[in-house]
Amino acid sequence: METNFFVKSHGLGNCYIVIDSDKIDFELTDERVIRICDLHFGVGSNGILLKVPSKIADFGLKIYNTDASIAENCGNGLRIFSKFLHDYGYLTSDKFTVDILGRLIHCEILEKNAAGKAIKVRVDMGKANFVAKQVPVNFPKEECINEPVTFGGKEFRINCVSVGNPHCVVFRDELNQEELLKYGPIIETDKMFPNRTNVQFAHVVNRNLVEIKIWERGVGNTLASGSSSCAVASAMRKNNLVDKDVTIRMPGGELQISIDEEWNIKMTGPVEEICSGVFCKEMLLK
Repeated sequence: METNFFVKSHGLGNCYIVIDSDKIDFELTDERVIRICDLHFGVGSNGILLKVPSKIADFGLKIYNTDASIAENCGNGLRIFSKFLHDYGYLTSDKFTVDILGRLIHCEILEKNAAGKAIKVRVDMGKANFVAKQVPVNFPKEECINEPVTFGGKEFRINCVSVGNPHCVVFRDELNQEELLKYGPIIETDKMFPNRTNVQFAHVVNRNLVEIKIWERGVGNTLASGSSSCAVASAMRKNNLVDKDVTIRMPGGELQISIDEEWNIKMTGPVEEICSGVFCKEMLLK
């Protein structure tokens, strides 16, 4: 593996650049994160996955959003990172653990193609947490579930949940892209969310299928999100609108989410490599 080598992969159109911190000779500053993620001046990506050391897991992972903020969790990112670890020879087993900011996450390579590359991954995403203070969300009740709240002069029914990162799931009878683009950033940055929040507009098709649109914190509108899918499935299950196994359909494709009686979440979905390369000094020295 060359110095400053990177891999770009996507999970249902949600793309990330993967870097091994031991294989680069530059500091990954906020300015460089933003430049690398930029479509016109860099490689173009929804974020960067940095492989780092860990004392509690097989591998450590640091997740950067496009604005260089740090994400506490990322389902698509975990599948992409898992594929990178498998395809580039880091794994000794198809089952392994990943440390994100001290959270231990179990991952498994489920399916490989004819060339032996990972194409489907399952991730144990941890527990859904609805306690308002721990999401966190500033709300007078212990939980914020199916509550009417006004943002930007319009009332929405919202559900707040953490799956390692904060989410606000908005119930809608039908999905409207313009509504998401207008109110997504308003909700993300509202003062009731001290760490900002990811936003999903969600419509229940039946007890095993939910359609969503996503406004990702620190990124914007995205085609797919693993943690968002987990948050939506959890919120719908909390309201008894879906069964324990549910498909989440996004513009980029579908993920399968399973939630047990203790709110443990498993996410299963595809992953695909786009390209690999080496960062040029000309870009890094700017």
